[in-house]
Amino acid sequence: MQEFDALAQSLQSHYSHFNVADRLLFTGHSHQAWPDVAFEGVQQYMSMVSEQVDKKWGFGFEKTEIMRNYLRRWYEDPMGLYCREQNTHVLLVSWLSALDLKNKPKIITTTGEFHSMYRQLRRLEEAGLEVVYLPHEDDSRLSELITKELDDRTSAVMLSHIYYETSEVNTRIQEIANTCRVAGVPLMIDDYHGTNVVPLSVKEQGLEDCYILIGGYKYLQWGEANCFLRFPENCLLRPVITGWFSAFEKLDQPRNNDPVAFDAGDQKFATATYDPISQYRAAAVTDFFVRQGLTRNVLRKQYMDQVGYLRQLFDAKGFHQEVIRHANTRPLEETGGFLALKSPHARSIRAKLLEKGIFTDARDQIIRFGPAPYTTSQQCEAVMDALEEEIHGIVNG
Repeated sequence: MQEFDALAQSLQSHYSHFNVADRLLFTGHSHQAWPDVAFEGVQQYMSMVSEQVDKKWGFGFEKTEIMRNYLRRWYEDPMGLYCREQNTHVLLVSWLSALDLKNKPKIITTTGEFHSMYRQLRRLEEAGLEVVYLPHEDDSRLSELITKELDDRTSAVMLSHIYYETSEVNTRIQEIANTCRVAGVPLMIDDYHGTNVVPLSVKEQGLEDCYILIGGYKYLQWGEANCFLRFPENCLLRPVITGWFSAFEKLDQPRNNDPVAFDAGDQKFATATYDPISQYRAAAVTDFFVRQGLTRNVLRKQYMDQVGYLRQLFDAKGFHQEVIRHANTRPLEETGGFLALKSPHARSIRAKLLEKGIFTDARDQIIRFGPAPYTTSQQCEAVMDALEEEIHGIVNG
């Protein structure tokens, strides 16, 4: 038994709908199970909306504020503003539309970004934007290259806190933020794989003027439609792509020829109507995390211990490097919440494991094993044994 088993076992009974105790669910980096309170939150919403009808929005906004306050605590960011939206792509596009891309058509990013950012930037590049893709593998080198690339034509720097394929942590975020600040260029940090895994302190790391993309579908266990864009309280950006939920308080005011107005507060980058049921589900999960004592330090230690144990089990198998090897060789302190392995057979291994009811995830030649706080050492051992069986089949096939 490993040290992380105590917490995992104490949590498993709270996830009976997903039956996490009897299943090998290792897509924690992509989608974690929801605790039973999430289902109670859905029921609560149905009761509320039946009674309140079109007055439901204020109740939904109250649930969103529960999530915002959780994020402010996680990021040690009491003054930050957090705009809620259906997904990070909507927020990304709204934010991009606020940049002066006509006069500053250059965006600096990395080769390790998730599809939402990468695909959108590639398409904008085809339409005439200048996008610079810097190699992400070496943090020190990346920081140096960003400094060299920044100029008066640069609208933004956009990069990840934790790279989605390998779980490698960008250890130079603070340094890069300082560089961008001196150059007067906004920094967008994609933290989808960092929230609830690797703490990022706005206060300690001096990120008050930075923008942070946050998704609830993975480690927060909030499910779909609960994403946020963190932006500074003195933000002067005015998105071109904008919906009426960014001026909800001004709907009753007469129309005129004044510049398009935005409400003060968190929703500057919002679009329009959404289904508040997702907020009820997520707020219930948020309260659950607080009650269970799943603090920043507790979650960080749990993931480090679990990923460290998965590494130990993998190394003990003695697989041939040409068949499968580590995609991330950094120390645990520079690693996020999943084990990333590289193999030319990654996708077929993933498919074979899924046939056995084992959930993992593969991207190109990288297969990822993502535990969750409720994952035990016995389950880690079982999934590595299953991987060994598939590798033996490939080698001896």
